[in-house]
Amino acid sequence: MEHSNLEEQKYIRAKKKVKAIKGFYVHLAVYLIVNAFLIIMQLATNDGWSHFWEWSTYNTAIFWGIGIAFHAFNVFGMSFLLGKDWEEKKIKEIMEKDKRDLWE
Repeated sequence: MEHSNLEEQKYIRAKKKVKAIKGFYVHLAVYLIVNAFLIIMQLATNDGWSHFWEWSTYNTAIFWGIGIAFHAFNVFGMSFLLGKDWEEKKIKEIMEKDKRDLWE
């Protein structure tokens, strides 16, 4: 009986994680579509390429992009950037380097 309860809890956690990942990808897709539209509209309504490198063309994308980055860290954690076992691999790498330096 306890085993099935544990399995149910694992299922619920996995389902929440999948929902969070799906939410992030929807957020990312909306970000890309809306910002592409805003940039195209900025180019179409003004003098075209003369406004392309102005701050007003990209300010929404930059600030919303910061929000996307925080959303990614919330969903994926640091493993999103550094990998799952990055810390352990780095420790082993440094220990091996120290070991080689000791013998040289």
